[in-house]
Amino acid sequence: VQLVESGGGYVQAGGSLRLSCVTSGFNFDDYAIGWFRQAPGKEREAVSSINNNDGTTNYSDAVKGRFTISSDIARNTVNLQMNNLNYEDTGVYFCAAVPVKLGARIVVEPMWDRAYEYDHWGRGTQVTVSS
Repeated sequence: VQLVESGGGYVQAGGSLRLSCVTSGFNFDDYAIGWFRQAPGKEREAVSSINNNDGTTNYSDAVKGRFTISSDIARNTVNLQMNNLNYEDTGVYFCAAVPVKLGARIVVEPMWDRAYEYDHWGRGTQVTVSS
């Protein structure tokens, strides 16, 4: 199982970035993918998630209305479009995967904003927003 993030960088406040999480080694359709971020000296926090089994999306209050998560099933990739970035969005962004379908019929609903629910993690990509 592998998750690889890309798309981070340096941007001025009000700008945009698009992060990508390319996955491999598991059945993409049976997993939810979450994005988390961690700023220096702070705990890791949930940003957004998408359930590839039923299409459900979730956003934290901090990013709702500015970030959009989407899945490209053909490429086993989840994208996070980030608009109107501000200084508080600075941090290392991680994507993570958790199974939501076990076998043919068993569907589970992990708590999307809890890091401990996720089984597999990428190494992260740095996002820096200047004020």
